[in-house]
Amino acid sequence: MTRYTTIVSLFAFATTTIVLQTSPGLAFSSEAQQMCTGDAMRLCSSEIPDISRVRACMVRNKAQVSPGCRAVMDREHAAARKREAAAQ
Repeated sequence: MTRYTTIVSLFAFATTTIVLQTSPGLAFSSEAQQMCTGDAMRLCSSEIPDISRVRACMVRNKAQVSPGCRAVMDREHAAARKREAAAQ
């Protein structure tokens, strides 16, 4: 792998991790980061670094994400809905 490819890959990984970590609608845990980073890079790399677009892309492509990522997304979405209901 060339130095340029390595730098670009590391930047893309770091950006995806930050997006997944700070995205309010997909406030992913470290488990979700591990399970979904590859899917985010594969499906939504053109949306990085726009957090809202990455979030929308992941939701839009949920049927195409890996089973592990989908399970984490479902679990964390359910937890977010419970927090919203409790806040009302």
